[in-house]
Amino acid sequence: MPWRVMPDDRKAGVMPNPYAVWLSEVMLQQTTVAAVRQYHQKFTRIWPTVAELAAAEDADVMAAWAGLGYYARARNLLKCARAVVADHGGAFPQTYDDLITLPGIGPYTAAAISAIAFDEVSTVLDGNVERVMARLYDDHTPLPAAKPVLMDYAQRHTSNERPGDYAQAVMDLGATICTPKSPACGICPIMVECAARAAGSQTELPKKTPKKPKPTRHGIAYIARRADGAWLLETRPDKGLLGGMLGWPTTEWGDAPDEYEPISADWIESDTEARHTFTHFNLVLRVQTAWLPQDASPNRGQFMPEDTFSPSALPTVMQKAYTLAAATLRPV
Repeated sequence: MPWRVMPDDRKAGVMPNPYAVWLSEVMLQQTTVAAVRQYHQKFTRIWPTVAELAAAEDADVMAAWAGLGYYARARNLLKCARAVVADHGGAFPQTYDDLITLPGIGPYTAAAISAIAFDEVSTVLDGNVERVMARLYDDHTPLPAAKPVLMDYAQRHTSNERPGDYAQAVMDLGATICTPKSPACGICPIMVECAARAAGSQTELPKKTPKKPKPTRHGIAYIARRADGAWLLETRPDKGLLGGMLGWPTTEWGDAPDEYEPISADWIESDTEARHTFTHFNLVLRVQTAWLPQDASPNRGQFMPEDTFSPSALPTVMQKAYTLAAATLRPV
């Protein structure tokens, strides 16, 4: 992974770039390493330092983030970068206590950065570490109530001599060997100490409190194209889901949203719907399309010329809606 420094290099005094570590930790929240690798490389190529990221245009960063999901992270990424530049001279604080004061950095991220980038003795507790600890101690307390006791277990094992190497090792153990399903117990370096393996309960842990069913919300996406090929788009409000992102004009998302067209037109509804799952609800978007005259004057949004429009820069749910509309709005 491009943000990692190997143990032998650390022993020789080569430490990770705090900017690269911070960026990776923010991106890895609820996203796989495989997906993050290319985004991390893209961000560090476009904005090699935290100062350059802090100076970037919001829209450019949000567009580069598209596809990673959970867009509040991207907004907090910019806030944090700007706070590091404005309040810390462009250098990341080195301690947990200082890091946690930055926008978008919570207890896990502060611990990970302080341990990995600065070798501070900080205890990391992400989903992978929770799973390792629950199995190591055969603890059947369901999450999230188990978090305090799992943190206690994790603190017992945190290394005082090599906290950075340990933090990465225990997270990797959970990600690659002590996996949620079919853990590779036969090659686990701590299998002898694992109480759950001895009891045969490893695949049952960690226990989790049953989740409530996700509600389903509905909405309408209006996808329109002008005679010259330009697309009608709007920037969503800064607060809320997909805040600050470019997308199609939509209704509010709810049980029975009121139709509110961004412009009067002969709208045609797609035969299929764009469906997307967010953290707390499922979304079903009806998709309506229309061709607009060259002199069209919408009451919402703005036109983006065809040569600057890129569907891949849109949030995933907006890309799904575009896929349904593209055939209808393809120039003849």
